[in-house]
Amino acid sequence: MTNMQKGLAELIGTFWLVFGGCGSAVLAAAFPDVGIGLLGVSLAFGLTVVTMAYAIGHISGCHLNPAVTVGLWAGGRFDARDIPLYVGAQVIGAVIAAFLLFYIASGNPAYDLATNGLAANGFDAGSPGGYDIWSAFLIEIVLTAFFLWIIMGSTDGRAPAGFAPLAIGLALTLIHLISIPVTNTSVNPARSTGPALVVGGLAIQQLWLFWLAPLIGGAVGGLLYKTLGADTFPKPNIEGE
Repeated sequence: MTNMQKGLAELIGTFWLVFGGCGSAVLAAAFPDVGIGLLGVSLAFGLTVVTMAYAIGHISGCHLNPAVTVGLWAGGRFDARDIPLYVGAQVIGAVIAAFLLFYIASGNPAYDLATNGLAANGFDAGSPGGYDIWSAFLIEIVLTAFFLWIIMGSTDGRAPAGFAPLAIGLALTLIHLISIPVTNTSVNPARSTGPALVVGGLAIQQLWLFWLAPLIGGAVGGLLYKTLGADTFPKPNIEGE
């Protein structure tokens, strides 16, 4: 695959993750009488990864997340030269999705950005449950590290072929079930950046944490799997070439 194909695949995939995941939170979570709630939003994020992993895994590897890209590099699965291409494409896709979602949500006269938000991440006043900076920092590191461990384990050449997208999607669902009350769940700097640029204010001020913590967690998870999870690293099942 060419770099153009990989970059476009990551842009489209990350667009889908943000539009589907954040869209479910903004448009459907509290919809009168039939709102999908926290469980539905968590499942929506997981489904975006499952569907895109099958759709573009053979093109780009379906990272959709700078922390995943950095974690795979730390784990010996990704070339450092391609990190800027992937991260740039992921952020662009997330930003496009966030602005399009805002436009669609604004079509409802009852929608107000200041009141309803755009599923931005935060801590303290920006946290859905009022959790402080250290709670947010630690949970984002831990959950991203485990996310990378699961990604690397399920895509190991010795793992059952074809099931990695399901394991990864279910992991992301579980991660959201755990941490939506704490930070609105990031584990993905691109996912955090898109809504923050639309919402502005506090979301922009706190965005640094949702880059730093997931990148640390991703690197830790990748290194742990490289050190403890395997002696050799066959070609991953969903990595694109």
